[in-house]
Amino acid sequence: MVRLLLPCCLFWMVTSSYAQQPAGATSEATATEIITLSQKKWQWMADRLVDSLEVLFHPEAVFVHMGGTLTREQELEVIRTGRIHYKHAEIFEVSVRFLSPTTAVLLNRIRLDAVVGGNEVTNPFMVTEVYVRENNRWKLGTLAFTRLLER
Repeated sequence: MVRLLLPCCLFWMVTSSYAQQPAGATSEATATEIITLSQKKWQWMADRLVDSLEVLFHPEAVFVHMGGTLTREQELEVIRTGRIHYKHAEIFEVSVRFLSPTTAVLLNRIRLDAVVGGNEVTNPFMVTEVYVRENNRWKLGTLAFTRLLER
């Protein structure tokens, strides 16, 4: 019985490891590309560069805020009108995981300074960003804010 379990366990560890890191998708260069794109996104949001964000956001993107969810068009309008002004995101931690060669999940632990409905607020968040590669370009498919306890 033990002889059977060891090969099965080894097979499971190798296949699960491979499933988390698909061949060709987890290169350091690709991870750096995603991180750089995310950092540009934060700056574009701060500068309210809606045209740049419109190119980055996938047509079916979903944005999850503390007060609800928004479509791509709704998020762009919120930024365009200044209902939310993402003034500055201080990034403390960042990681990228690849679910496939065309899907990446980026996690940022940030402190976000923003103006929401005319009120200046600062919140610590874990931000989940899902990027999908289409037509040789990375597109933001999901941006979700999870408020953290003060750290």
